[in-house]
Amino acid sequence: MAAPRPAPLLLPPPPLLLLLPALLLSAPGQGLGYSAELAFALEPSDDIAVPGQPLLLGCKVEGTPPVRVTWRKNGVELPESTHATVLANGSLLIPHFWTERPGSLSEDEGDYECVAQNRFGLVVSRKARIQAATMSDFHVHPQATVGEEGGVARFQCQIHGLPKPLITWEKNRVPIDTGDERYTLLPKGVLQITGLRAEDSGVFHCVASNVASVRISHGARLTVSGSGSGAYKEPTILVGPENLTLTVHQTAVLECVATGNPRPIVSWSRLDGRPIGVEGIQVLGTGNLIISDVSVQHSGVYVCAANRPGTRVRRTAQGRLVVQAPAEFVQHPQSISRPAGTTAMFTCQAQGEPPPHVTWLKNGEVLGPGGHVRLKNNNSTLTILGIGPEDEAIYQCVAQNSAGSSQASARLTVLWAEGLPGPPRNVRAASVSSTEVRVSWNEPLVNTKEIIGYVLHIRKAADPPELEYQEAVSKSTFQHLVSDLEPSTAYSFYIKAYTPRGASSASIPTLASTLGEAPAPPMLSVRVLGGSSLQLLWEPWPRLAQHDGGFKLFYRQAGQASFAGPILLPGTTSSYNLSWLDPSAVYEVKLLAYNQHGDSNATVRLVSLRGASDRTGIIIGIHIGVTCIIFCVLFLLFGQRGRVLLCKDVENQLSPPQGPQGQRDPGVLTLNGIAQRERGQLGQEEKRVDAKELEQLCPPAGVVGRPSPSPTDPAGLATCEETPLSMLPLQGFSLVEGRTVQAKAPCVDPVATLPSPDVGHRLLPEGQAAGSLGS
Repeated sequence: MAAPRPAPLLLPPPPLLLLLPALLLSAPGQGLGYSAELAFALEPSDDIAVPGQPLLLGCKVEGTPPVRVTWRKNGVELPESTHATVLANGSLLIPHFWTERPGSLSEDEGDYECVAQNRFGLVVSRKARIQAATMSDFHVHPQATVGEEGGVARFQCQIHGLPKPLITWEKNRVPIDTGDERYTLLPKGVLQITGLRAEDSGVFHCVASNVASVRISHGARLTVSGSGSGAYKEPTILVGPENLTLTVHQTAVLECVATGNPRPIVSWSRLDGRPIGVEGIQVLGTGNLIISDVSVQHSGVYVCAANRPGTRVRRTAQGRLVVQAPAEFVQHPQSISRPAGTTAMFTCQAQGEPPPHVTWLKNGEVLGPGGHVRLKNNNSTLTILGIGPEDEAIYQCVAQNSAGSSQASARLTVLWAEGLPGPPRNVRAASVSSTEVRVSWNEPLVNTKEIIGYVLHIRKAADPPELEYQEAVSKSTFQHLVSDLEPSTAYSFYIKAYTPRGASSASIPTLASTLGEAPAPPMLSVRVLGGSSLQLLWEPWPRLAQHDGGFKLFYRQAGQASFAGPILLPGTTSSYNLSWLDPSAVYEVKLLAYNQHGDSNATVRLVSLRGASDRTGIIIGIHIGVTCIIFCVLFLLFGQRGRVLLCKDVENQLSPPQGPQGQRDPGVLTLNGIAQRERGQLGQEEKRVDAKELEQLCPPAGVVGRPSPSPTDPAGLATCEETPLSMLPLQGFSLVEGRTVQAKAPCVDPVATLPSPDVGHRLLPEGQAAGSLGS
């Protein structure tokens, strides 16, 4: 957290006369440290000056003498004059501070910077904002108030001034007694009186004062009436906390005035549920919250609650407190020494609320990205590539936000070995092809005996320097062919000469562009969308569009003499549909890419739409075949199950009687073609089925699906060999599923006769009406 800002330094004339001899006794250079660095031991602070009075801005510098100290105002160097004098120790004295200097349009208010320079470089101090002390008129005067005995009265006044005015109150032109606990004075200009009494009646004035002036408000009369009725009154918050924006180490005053009968209890909490804490916290009056020495952690929404004693009846009001913190450094940049031609890096991290913005200065001048200078990580990292003697300087990191600014400095020393060669001369680059450039140069002018080789630095002109790459070259070679480059692309080249003791400085960069070339043939695939449409697919080439290129599409029926087209398509296109084609024809499709250097070879495809229709029929036929197979499997499964049930039923009917004749179930099943007879005669005229006939109806296990035909009946093999149910020897009966089935059909359709597990099977005499099933 930043240290508290020093209090304004206001020097009236008599102390100034005593101070000047001490200031002037400091000889030039005294008080300055003898560090190789150049840094500030004391920087100027923000201040509020009284017009017509002297102002002293402090500045103390440490560094190797001689050190020259100057001052800037609003970025412009202040000239030496009697109005503003730079003292021997570096401080700035303004004997008479003016907001409007007589005979001049300028004024002394503004941002001041102390500038120090020695042979190693230049540094600039933080900006100190200097403002004139002022006092405005009241823009809010206290208003007359009527209150009941035991109640609450509140007066408020508002006035602007620099520095912030001190507010006091008078009653009947006499300062109020601040020792009375019933009187609460808030710094923002509020007077609260609780537990009103008759003697509190009178006229109240607000008095505001600072170094600039004293102001007295209009009078406001307080009238205290008799005691209240004592009736119950809901708790009410007359005034709640305001939204405040403060800087760290200031004092926050959150006001809360509540009334009600009985008197409500005032409490405070944070909306986010975090505890308010106790250190630096006090309650002023009956419910005002005071937070002294605020920090960023105090930021949040504060809730004032007025509760009726003994109940949950409450009223609330809330206000937001925002605490800002000036920028301060978490990591300072460090001075470094680096050999020439290498990379130098400075890191500077700052924090504050709101987050500070970081800028860099080189010898007091703003340093932006560009050339061989790079700024990364929100400007917290400064990188200088390929450093040379011109980069030797003092670099400053300046962090600034709305609450203040800070600066830190570091020095870059470039190490330069004696006897190194100079930079290679007359670097030239010429295009050889679309992928090659020849680079040539002349050897340096001096110190060439120790050269052991050259290094060629290569990068695309549009790329950042960190993407460059190098290629080594023999010391006896003054040209190099750079290959594997991209067509129609600009490249940057520079060269360094190397010795065992180090590298020379870089040569002057040169640019060259590779030649262009026609594009490669595109990869093409074709999809048949229907009987008369094709979809062509390929990879898009955005670079074609950048070089005035694209695609050309041609097509024709096989055997025709000429193509239809070209159809011109942009380089970003990746598909095209051909419609209204002849479904019975074979088509030839040709696609090529082009740019300003010519056309690529064509990619050709042959496709038949007639085959697409045949393939569609084949696919449909395969689907139908698979469906038929599934139905056949189901028929065999359920047919087997139905026959087993049928055989069991027949055996039960043909088994010997288990009881008296009169108890037997007459049933509805008759065999051997016996037609309709009366039920009373069934028991007497019943015929037994021959054992061989029963065996034919229900063959033994293992041969259910295919009973052996009679040797004398060859037609049994040929008629319906694949349908087991057709082998039933009962010629006068049919298997029905809720409907009549033709019994004498030579072959039973496996799908039509598939028995359902949910439908009962019964054998009916031939010719019986199917309608009798439903009755």
